Amino acid sequence: PIPNRLIDYAAFQKIVITSRDERESHRLTEDQFLAAMAEPGTIVLDARTAGRYAMRYIKGAVNLPFTEFAADPLAKAIPTKDTKILIYCNNNFLNDPASMTSKMPSASLNLSTYTSLKAYGYTTIYELGPLLDVNKTKLPFEGSEIH
Repeated sequence: PIPNRLIDYAAFQKIVITSRDERESHRLTEDQFLAAMAEPGTIVLDARTAGRYAMRYIKGAVNLPFTEFAADPLAKAIPTKDTKILIYCNNNFLNDPASMTSKMPSASLNLSTYTSLKAYGYTTIYELGPLLDVNKTKLPFEGSEIH
């Protein structure tokens, strides 16, 4: 093995394995996600790039691109480790390929975001579960692509 104390695949793998069942039970329907958004203190986190976020995002979402995930930026975006965090990604939406470009299912941003938040010690993470049409969803959007 090539040593690098800043890369720990075994710890990553452990988070994925130990959080599998929890993550599945924390996937929300559209209506559950909407209700959770209305709860005081809840953060909706959008981990897409700033450019895609600017085009279309769920109203009220905080943008912190996944590539910027580190202790300090996360602490600025999310008040405490037990703050209720709602996440969503490109793979939750159809019919807006510019702002919501689908990734391979195994590379969905929700998967990486959930795992990384767990790695940083966040404990109350919920994920939008279904695949929704941007033109039919009840979720409110803002951004430059919204007419």
